[in-house]
Amino acid sequence: MVLLKKFESEAYKMEAVNILVEALPYIKQFHKNKIMIKYGGHAMIDTQAKVSTARDTVLLKYVGMQPIVTHGGGPEISRSMNKLGKEPRFIGGLRVTDQETMEIVKMVLVGKINTEIVSNIGIHGGKGVGISGKDNLLIKACKRAPHVVVDSNGEEKKVDLGLVGDIESINTEIIDVLTSNDYIPIISPIGVDKNGETLNLNADTVAGDIASHVGAEKLIILTDVPGILEDTEDPESLIRMVNIHETKELIDEGIVKDGMLPKVQTCMDAVKNGVSSAHIIDGRIDHSLLLEIFTKSGIGTMITK
Repeated sequence: MVLLKKFESEAYKMEAVNILVEALPYIKQFHKNKIMIKYGGHAMIDTQAKVSTARDTVLLKYVGMQPIVTHGGGPEISRSMNKLGKEPRFIGGLRVTDQETMEIVKMVLVGKINTEIVSNIGIHGGKGVGISGKDNLLIKACKRAPHVVVDSNGEEKKVDLGLVGDIESINTEIIDVLTSNDYIPIISPIGVDKNGETLNLNADTVAGDIASHVGAEKLIILTDVPGILEDTEDPESLIRMVNIHETKELIDEGIVKDGMLPKVQTCMDAVKNGVSSAHIIDGRIDHSLLLEIFTKSGIGTMITK
């Protein structure tokens, strides 16, 4: 029995060593490179997952990479709205954002979620700094045009989404200052228009646009699905690697659709604009971030040029 336990212990040690050896080429390849990580899904909700993801982000920093984090917060915003007696409204998957809703969005994204991520980063020895798209005019945006919907009579009408924005420009100065001084920027997805008005932005789009502008090596989107699936009912049908042309075909064939479509489009745009690879991974899996970066097979879908 003692010999068996010793054998198991030695086998475990060898497995750990093999993992480190497999990771070494990737540590060398991505050393000093910026890695944009978008926190979403399970990694934003489950307490253990939030802590684990923050720890893994800090590990990336300590092995020589420059992680940058942006985050969503849709479910938390809706919960806060319900608590305050305000019913969330969505049109075409977009949150209708009046002035009162915008105040709740800022409270949740900047005041709650962002500070919590910063705290989790700090607990594990990282230097996290929370900012939003308004800081140093990081993200200039414009109000999104009215959304066209078809009513029950088949007639088209335009609906104003309120304070929902589209990104016009990215000023990376504040991010460059932070990363060059060993800080991890944690970015809330709100922007500012030419009049100083706060606008609600799509977090995936923010991650993709910033990744392109800072010259990130990778864009990694944490979500609640394994990646792109040929059959949405079969997790084993995961497509592990695909280029932009092949991804366009998957969209045309209807394999990529619904909620996955904007995430995939964000990844494609980022790769077109200079990011070496974009990844959609399952944040419900422990250490998914590390498994995707440091192993040969990864665990999600990687999109390349």
